Amino acid sequence: EAGKEYKATADDASYGIFELETPAGDEIICQINSSWAVRVYRDELVEFQVDGTHGSAVAGLNKCVAQQRAHTPKPVWNPDLPVTESFRDQWQEVPANAELDNGFKLQWEEFLRDVVAGREHRFGLLSAARGVQLAELGLQSNDERRTIDIPEITL
Repeated sequence: EAGKEYKATADDASYGIFELETPAGDEIICQINSSWAVRVYRDELVEFQVDGTHGSAVAGLNKCVAQQRAHTPKPVWNPDLPVTESFRDQWQEVPANAELDNGFKLQWEEFLRDVVAGREHRFGLLSAARGVQLAELGLQSNDERRTIDIPEITL
């Protein structure tokens, strides 16, 4: 800052590989990377790419595109010639099946309904503790260079 060296006190990127279980009980591998120190070169500020055997999807906050396995191009790689295909144009937009409201507003309304009804909110202290636990175990996993199972938190 101001042309002077300073000690960095925060990371500017985060990377993680998770073994997750779907609601149906299937195991999946999820690679997550996030950086707030890069220039945006995508259609939305945040995007989630899901790749599977039968196709892929890229979902943002406002739209989703998909490409089925049968429609995946098979270009010939030639490092001496520029690419002439527009790979982005070969994805199909997934039609919206509902009009979505602002996510932050919806969560606030849900929280306020729970407060008025005297219910425990689903994103309470235990949910926050799980997030802290995940971050701490992620750092431990990196330090020890091994995978770590995440134990269930109990009160």
